[in-house]
Parts: sequence; structure tokens; C-alpha cells
Amino acid sequence: MNRQNNIFIRIIEIKGYQKWLSILGLSFIFFFLGSFSSFAQVTSEIDTTKIRIGEQINYKIKVEADTLSLVVFPEGQTFAPLEAVEALEIDTTKRESKYLLSRIYKLTQFDSGAYTIPRQKIIIDEKAFFTDSLKVAVNTVVVDTTKQKLYDIKPIIEVEKAFSDWWKWLLITLLAIAIVAFLLYWFIWRQKPLTEEEEIALLPPYDRAKLALEKLDISEYLLRSEVKEYYSELTFIIRKYLDEKVYDRALESTTAELIARLNLLKDGNQIPLSKETILHIESILQRADLVKFAKSAPDVELAKMDKTTIDKAIDNVRISLPEPSEEEKLLDQKYKEEQERKKKRKKIYITVAISIFLIVATFVGFGVKYGFGYVKDTIIGHESKELLEGDWVESAYGFPPVWIDTPKVLKRVDANLPDELKEKLSMTTFAYGTLLDVFSVVINTTTAKVPQQQQVAQDGEEKEPMFDLLKVSEESIKGFEAQGASNISVKREKFTTPNGAEGLKTFGTLSIKMPNTEYGVDAKYELLCFANENVLQQIIITFPKNDSYADDMVERITDSIELKPDDVEEENN
Repeated sequence: MNRQNNIFIRIIEIKGYQKWLSILGLSFIFFFLGSFSSFAQVTSEIDTTKIRIGEQINYKIKVEADTLSLVVFPEGQTFAPLEAVEALEIDTTKRESKYLLSRIYKLTQFDSGAYTIPRQKIIIDEKAFFTDSLKVAVNTVVVDTTKQKLYDIKPIIEVEKAFSDWWKWLLITLLAIAIVAFLLYWFIWRQKPLTEEEEIALLPPYDRAKLALEKLDISEYLLRSEVKEYYSELTFIIRKYLDEKVYDRALESTTAELIARLNLLKDGNQIPLSKETILHIESILQRADLVKFAKSAPDVELAKMDKTTIDKAIDNVRISLPEPSEEEKLLDQKYKEEQERKKKRKKIYITVAISIFLIVATFVGFGVKYGFGYVKDTIIGHESKELLEGDWVESAYGFPPVWIDTPKVLKRVDANLPDELKEKLSMTTFAYGTLLDVFSVVINTTTAKVPQQQQVAQDGEEKEPMFDLLKVSEESIKGFEAQGASNISVKREKFTTPNGAEGLKTFGTLSIKMPNTEYGVDAKYELLCFANENVLQQIIITFPKNDSYADDMVERITDSIELKPDDVEEENN
């Protein structure tokens, strides 16, 4: 009984001991975690709390952590409503057993108001820490309207790229040409290495026959008891040689026909073959016939002897045949040269056909994508297209200035005013081309010389323009007729420039008679007139009819016109 009590007390002591160990262990873990978390500290700051629209704020996040900690800073647009412009590299400083990490974010805002930079999340060893939110005031830019004039916002216009991708297309074209040239060379023009069969075919008949006998000698027909195949090959060798050198029907003739032909040639002294050689050839051919048709099976040694006999018969035929004459050699050389020329012509025909196919395929491909007319004009050339796609010039002409974009710089030309008008008017003219060039751009600025006493208006009196735009338009049409234009159609409408200057637009079609010819060219014209007190400004454009490139040019020119008299006056003052 006492023993059981002692055991029970011992168990209680052990359990109590384990309980205290558990409590101490948990306390140690909480203490360790608490001390570890104390290693990580996150702060944030900004260099200013007030900015103007478009200015930038330096938002800085500082993290103090253990050297083994993994720290992840915010990325992307996490600062809304402010916009992150740039995130600088992380700056790291070691302080005793800790790292001090800092990162600067450049923020901005383009609308005025009071904004709050939200709390930013920083991950340290998979644990999230947050910065404090910060307030920022964005102020407007004060404009002194007494010194800086205000203008309406310009309408949205299409802006062409300053640099086109022509070099990419050129690179692709050159690469395609290189690939095609390589393929043509590799498969057509390259001297390919000859195969074994081609090399054998180029050998003389005697050498081919001797080489075939050597291969037959090392074959395994006889070892495999393939006597029929052995004799078929043997008789083909001698028949092929005789076909090329003696009788051109030796391959399709029967044994009796071939031997009869050889005897006939011998009796006619056309080939000096011995009777014994002809008998040996006849014996072997007949034995081969028996092997092929009667399924006779001569022994191996006899077959070898027949091969030796054929070998000697070929030598005897070669010796008995006369050497080819110089004329025969020349004819043979000419034949070979003709064959080479035929091969070369065939290669040229194939190359030309492939080139034409590629050119047509390329033209069709680009035509489907960009239009056949555009591709044709790109290849052949088109004056209006070259002007449209060239480097345009933006400049101001005359005083007050006319700002305009043109495909070429307008050059100043002398204004031929009558003597009676020179005392009343002054004119400056800038032009590219003339009416006879079909495409032309002319800018006239005419100023009326007003006496000093008439320049001051009475109080409350509004100055009226001195020029009647309708009459100016009619006089300009008469000027077209004076220069040889005919069949002029006239339409008029109000015209307003992008910056709000109002004028009169006169437009239509006309025919221009070419000098020293009997025919005329159909063209279009646009005449833009603007009047301001004593100043008349005219933009005259003539361009070909039914020319889409010219239409695009004129649209671009008219969309770029701006009249800025006030700016120029301020600069001169």
C-alpha cells in the first residue's frame, strides 16, 4: 500500500515538474518572439507637405531589422491618389548587428487639393508592418493674367511620328533577299558534291565495266548461292559495255541476235574481234540464259571462271576498237559543252521564274495590306506622295505672322505692285511653286498705309477692316484667269483657324494650260483670306485633282494655319 502511495506521489511530482517546464518554455518563446519583433522598426517621412501641381515629393521609408531578415518594400502604384513617378534603389547601412534600410519614392499629383498618402505595407520575414498615413496639400499655379494672355485649348490633332519604321522594313527586305539568294545558290547554282553513282556515270565505259566487275568479285552472291543474280549482273556488265562501244542495241537483243551482230561486224571488218572472244561471250551468255530460265545451277568455280572470261573479253574489245579521231573527240567535247550550257540555261530559267514569283507575291502582299496604288507609287515614285511623306517645315511668314506647316520652305518673292498702289499698299509674298507647277503654296500679307490721323479711333468706335474679303476673293479669281486658268468653279464658306481666327474660304476647280502645249491639267484650289483692320492675309493653295496625296497635304496645311498678331506685337514691343 505504501509502495503504491509513493508511486502516486512520484507521478504527481513528475507531472508538476512537466507543467512548470511547459510554462517556462512558453514564456521563453514569447520573450524570444517579443525580443525579435523589437528588432524590426518601420518609419516614413516626406520632405515637404505642400507642393504645386506637377511638382514631386520625396517619400522615404526606413526599416531597421536584423541582418538575417528578409524585407520587401512596396512596388507599383500603391500611393494613390498620388502617382508614383520613380522608385530609387534601396540604400543599406549596417549598424552593429542590424541593418538600416531606406528607400525613396518620388510622388506627384496634377490636380490641386488636399490628399492623404495611404499607409504602406512592408513585409519583414513574412510579417506585415505598416507606415503612418501622411497628408499633402497640392496648390495651383498662380497666373498673372495681366502679363500672360490666356488662349483656348487647342483641339486634338493627329501627330505623325517624327521617325518612321522605314529602316525596319529595309532590314526585313534585305533579310528576305539574302534568304532567297542563299536558297537559290544552295539548291540551284551551287556545285553539289557528286554522289557515288554520279561519279561512276562520269567514268568512261571501259572503266565503269572494270569497276562493276570488281564490285561483283567482292559481292556475296556466290556465298549465298544466288547464282541467278550473279549471272544477271555479269551479263549486264558485258552487254552494257558492248552497247556503248560496239552495238547500240546490245541490251535489248537476245543472245542469238547479239552474237549474230558481232559476227556480222567482224566479217565486215568493222570490229577486229577474234573468233575465240566471240565464242567465249556466246558461251557465257547462253549459260546465263540457262541459269535464268532453265534454273540451271553451275558450280561456284565455273561462275568465277566466267567472270574472268568476261574480264578478258572486255579487254580484248577495248584493244580491238580503234582510237577515236580528233573529229570525234571534238564532237564529244562540243556535246559536253552543249550539255553544260543546257544545264546553265535551265538554272537561269528557274532563277528568273522564282524571282518573278517572289516579286509578284511581294507586290500582292503589300498591295493587299497598304493598297496597290500606294505600293505602285512607292516603287515607281509619286511627286505628291514624296512631298506628303517628307520632312515638313513649321514656320511663320509675313507680319503679322502666318504660322503654317508646309512640305517645303516658302521662299520670299518680289511683289509686283503697280506704281499707283505702292504709295497705298505694302505687300510681302512667300511661295513654293507657281500656278503652272499645279501644286503651289503662296502666302500674301498686304498692309494698307493709313495716315497717322486716321489710326486713332473715336471713343467707343470699333475699327472695321479696310478690306472686303468677298471683293478680294473675286479679284483673286480674276488673277487666276490672267495667268491662263480656265473653267473655274467657285464656292465660298466661312473658315476658322485652330486658334479662332475667322476668314473667308474660296475653293473649287480649274484647268491650267501647260506652256507650249494644247492641253490643260485639271486642278483644285483653295483661297483663304483674313482681314484685320488694315492688314489682309491670304493663303493660296493649288493642287492636282484626283490626287489623294495632294488632298492629304492640303488638309494638313489648312489644319496647321494660325494667325498670332498679338504675340508678334508683344515681341516687337
